[in-house]
Amino acid sequence: MRQKIRFEKDLKANVLTVLESSEVDPGVVMPLLEETYDLGEMAKASKEGFEAFCQLFRRRSFFPTADMSEKMYENTKDFFKNKDELTLTVEYDDAEAFPQEAEFKLDDDVEIDKILEEDGDSKEDEIKEIDSDDDTPNFKPEDISEHEN
Repeated sequence: MRQKIRFEKDLKANVLTVLESSEVDPGVVMPLLEETYDLGEMAKASKEGFEAFCQLFRRRSFFPTADMSEKMYENTKDFFKNKDELTLTVEYDDAEAFPQEAEFKLDDDVEIDKILEEDGDSKEDEIKEIDSDDDTPNFKPEDISEHEN
């Protein structure tokens, strides 16, 4: 789910307003939440670090995940320092939280035919050795176990 979190400063009232909206369908954005914070306290918490920021930022009605909180913290550090910047929008896609698969690369030096020859070529003697055991079941007709039926 794609989300947009918009930060708006009101310097006169010393208020930070956080607006969360989400893309519910492709191209359809729906507002979800509006929270207000003390701007001075948020700026101070941002200077103190990620833990202080999260402790003040998270609320019962707005509790972003750790990776989303970290992204907001990283994007708002300069926002709180800059008095001229009054709005900031942070976009978050929860697909970012999933680990990315490493791309598989085959070395150019490796010859596949050579590997197959080494691993896949069984000699006639090896096959006979593997197949030398008798695979017939060892039970007798007079065996009256419950597995007989």
